Amino acid sequence: IDSIVVLPFANSSGDPNTEYLTDGLTESNFNSLTQLPHLKVIPRSSAFRYKGKETDPLRAGNELGVRAVLTGRLVKRGDDLLVSAELVDVRDNKQLWGEHYQRKLSDLLAVQNEIARAISTNLRPALTGTDEGRLKRRYTDNPEAYQLYLKGRYFWLKFSPQAHKKAAEYFNQAIAIDPTFALAYTGLADTYGASATNGWISPREAFPKGKVAVKQALEIDDSLAEAHASAGALAMFYDLDWATAEREYKRAIELNPNYPISYELYSYLQLATGKLDEGLKIAQRSLEVDPQSVALVDDVAGAYYLERRYDEAIREIQKSMEMDPNHFTGPLYRGQYYELKGMHEEAIKEFQRAIAIGGRTSGVLALLGHAYATSGKQGEAQKILVELNEMSRQAYVSSYDLAILYVGLGDKDRAFEQLNKAYEDRAGWIIYLKVEPIFDPLRPDPRFAELVSRMKFP
Repeated sequence: IDSIVVLPFANSSGDPNTEYLTDGLTESNFNSLTQLPHLKVIPRSSAFRYKGKETDPLRAGNELGVRAVLTGRLVKRGDDLLVSAELVDVRDNKQLWGEHYQRKLSDLLAVQNEIARAISTNLRPALTGTDEGRLKRRYTDNPEAYQLYLKGRYFWLKFSPQAHKKAAEYFNQAIAIDPTFALAYTGLADTYGASATNGWISPREAFPKGKVAVKQALEIDDSLAEAHASAGALAMFYDLDWATAEREYKRAIELNPNYPISYELYSYLQLATGKLDEGLKIAQRSLEVDPQSVALVDDVAGAYYLERRYDEAIREIQKSMEMDPNHFTGPLYRGQYYELKGMHEEAIKEFQRAIAIGGRTSGVLALLGHAYATSGKQGEAQKILVELNEMSRQAYVSSYDLAILYVGLGDKDRAFEQLNKAYEDRAGWIIYLKVEPIFDPLRPDPRFAELVSRMKFP
């Protein structure tokens, strides 16, 4: 058997607070199986399309084109767990293995390891010593730290300012209990990095904390692909060290060719440094690894956008919006593409739709204000500027976002003032300065070339 999908374990407890356990158990089995060479494991985003649905394993297996399907259920009553799992051969609808585990919550880590070992034995009866070692690999032996890590991952994947604040708390708690837990350090580094890049917290505060966390992760386990990808991201977004970032991404891909985030980040580097065709190819390669990822489809759309191929960008973003109509980046990005095509009213509607889904964050407001300004609605744009200034008194507002709004307003001096601050702070997507279409009105100004030169692009 050369291919498998781990379908999301069902939460049969009737308690939404148990979701982190079922999601974590699913992801842990997925991660264990990816350690086996020559076994295609369907990525998380594709498998999680079936979460919360009564799914026939055979149908799911055929839809995903795999030979085997793992399903499971979890019931939690106090500190007692009942976990059941079943492995089915799709080709002949034959159960290869099935088991029930009645354990304590503190035994969850051991249960996960037993399931992974049983599955792999039934998939590959004769495992090599190296394969055995990979399957036995444990990142922590502390069950409490493991549960806290699962909670951190659960909130990290919700990808919002509030959720990432919770994720950081749980990762820190896991680390406090087990200071040798490399995956928890990596999760913490990713949380700080994503929160800084998306303008949820100050980059001056977040990026240094992320660098400390990823350094500790690599000191504990230098073979962790996730940690190398995180190190590359911090080198790129914070240090503007393009050579180190590229080296780390290549190392992450070498360690785990099935980890799509490495390709995603590597595509950002290629795009940022002006290698647009190469960046697009790598973004498309990430989709080969994880074809059902909404975020990766968005990345392909973004690569077309940076190439000024707006119609193709709109086509791609439409795909991701069909995959998940409720992700706010869909209308956000489509609004950008519409505006650059001169479709101002359509763009404004898309930005308003993004706000309805994801809230009035500084990034969305800046783009909405830019669209108002470029469509001649200067009064509406000024209201957005006032709102952002008011917001900055209570929370962090990215100077990169303010620069976007000032470009729309035609205030080049203030736009450059904010862009220079964004450079100093490493705010937002300043790495895209060289190629971002929204800054095209600034390019003839000598100050723009001077700022690009400070970015140390290769």
